[in-house]
Amino acid sequence: MKTLLICPAHRASVSRLAESCPLVLTPLLGKCLLEYWLEYLVVRGDRDVRIIALDRTEQVRALAGDGSRWGLHVEVIPHAGDPSSEETRARREARGAASDSAPPDDVVLMDHLPGLARFPLFESYESWFQALEAWIPHASTPDRIGRREIKPGVSAGLHARISSSAQLNAPCWIGENVFIGPDAVIGPGVIIEDRAFIEAGARIEHSVVGPETFVGELTLIDRSIACGHLLINWKTRSCLDVPDAFLLCSLGTRQPPPRTLSWVKSPLMSLRDLIPRQQQ
Repeated sequence: MKTLLICPAHRASVSRLAESCPLVLTPLLGKCLLEYWLEYLVVRGDRDVRIIALDRTEQVRALAGDGSRWGLHVEVIPHAGDPSSEETRARREARGAASDSAPPDDVVLMDHLPGLARFPLFESYESWFQALEAWIPHASTPDRIGRREIKPGVSAGLHARISSSAQLNAPCWIGENVFIGPDAVIGPGVIIEDRAFIEAGARIEHSVVGPETFVGELTLIDRSIACGHLLINWKTRSCLDVPDAFLLCSLGTRQPPPRTLSWVKSPLMSLRDLIPRQQQ
């Protein structure tokens, strides 16, 4: 079977997610959107896949390669503009290019996860979070070596270190090589990507913590996407580059915290309190 995958181009509604890589390569529960689609096509019986890359083709090609990693033949084709599935199908038919798949399976715009078309990823930050949360039950695939269910609705990846006093509330996805400190409260509705570090007493609810992201002691993250120093409140659509590395930062840029935090008056320092009022 032959299938054409279209990578979505720029989406102003979720532009901060695509600052370092195309949207199809943004981390989603330990993998990226393109990986999930290629795995899905293999299970479906496809063998020949063409990928139309509309943004940073070289990064897409670096991940997909020739497709041999999945037992596929993959060709990545650069393209300008942002064609819809219907437009691409019409052009293919006009050229007489055959496909073994019937519409709509022959041409796929990767704006959703496989089987979850009712959860569009790129309409807003809120839709992005809702799609990831809906994907949690489908993400524990057999290739996730060492993944284990800690309790119903809560799973952790290989080499995840979780304090015995941490509180985990379902649904909750914890990636590989994640550290969660004592008395941290994680969930409900939380995704922690690979190699994140959550310090003691932090509280995270209805949020996504990106790969290699440091969340400081007694920090509260609620209804947000936290990746490196970037904090996005998916409910209000406000964005903040957190200046204080002891609250939130990339592990690659983490600095030692100050000796005293006398200005912290409450048990939890909410990152939402740092967002200027005009952005809320």
